[in-house]
Amino acid sequence: MNETDEQLVRKYIQERDEEIFSILVDRYMKHLYNFVMQFVNDQTLAEDIVQETFVKVWKHLARFDERKKFKTWIFTIAKNTAFDALKKKKNIPFSSFSDEQGKNMLENIIDTSEQVEDILDRQTTQEELSEKMAFLTPLYRTILTLCYRDQFSLHEIALILGEPYNTIKSRHQRALSALKKIFLTPAS
Repeated sequence: MNETDEQLVRKYIQERDEEIFSILVDRYMKHLYNFVMQFVNDQTLAEDIVQETFVKVWKHLARFDERKKFKTWIFTIAKNTAFDALKKKKNIPFSSFSDEQGKNMLENIIDTSEQVEDILDRQTTQEELSEKMAFLTPLYRTILTLCYRDQFSLHEIALILGEPYNTIKSRHQRALSALKKIFLTPAS
């Protein structure tokens, strides 16, 4: 079945066929789990959040605004559900941009002539990339993952994360710079 998300949603609303909803679940389960793991870094909690996300989607699917993209909508619900779970847990893993001495780490971004795209074009394995991205803040990992793995535009990422476009645009640049710095730092 090669129907778009929006076609499936329309069809589900009309027919209330649970098999149609299952197609959407299958289409997004892995992506949402990986996305939520960027925030919570806890397999059990991520599974619970994804399950709760699909329950919310199921309950509110009739209110989905068909002028918008379903993918953006479902990722936004997952993000909000993850944030709610983290608030309940009182263990928010988001680090600030300050190091142990209180200095802003963003002010120390090293600029070199080699571009991130060139670095990534080197036969970088997925494992190596995941290993390097683990050194980024959860927010930077999330932005880069949404952009490059999940193929969201910066505008869509802004909607998902509930931030202004220019904020996401600058954070995207900072995330790329931080990743470039990580790749250029010799392993010790």
